[in-house]
Amino acid sequence: MNLIDTIEKEQMKKTVSPFSVGDQVDVSVKIIEGDKERIQVFSGVVIAKNGGGFKETFTVRRIVQGEGVERVFPIHSPKIADIKVLKSGRVRRAKLYYMRKRTSKGTRLQEKFESPAAKAVLTQNTQPRSTQTQSDTK
Repeated sequence: MNLIDTIEKEQMKKTVSPFSVGDQVDVSVKIIEGDKERIQVFSGVVIAKNGGGFKETFTVRRIVQGEGVERVFPIHSPKIADIKVLKSGRVRRAKLYYMRKRTSKGTRLQEKFESPAAKAVLTQNTQPRSTQTQSDTK
């Protein structure tokens, strides 16, 4: 493992709340104004996830005063305080760029409902795993 990989591994968040494309999310962003720090919430629909590992990003879109606003957030950024999933949308694509052309009721997505058993598996997979080296597995 080279130096860059070790630095990136140190900077990665240990736990990231699971979400997918089509989900309605609230992203809590730390804003620094002068010497004060506050949290501002950006709410919208996740229309894309890109990259992997330390460089993974996601795009959130919302409508403000009739104008579409998109923001790209790095998942492992220290400026991201929290990501809350409000609703899960049922989509059949990895990128929802077609939402840019839609207005008003056309932007709604069908909600995805999960069974209690599926939620239990999902929470089980989000718990941090212990990292094993190759020498441990032999």
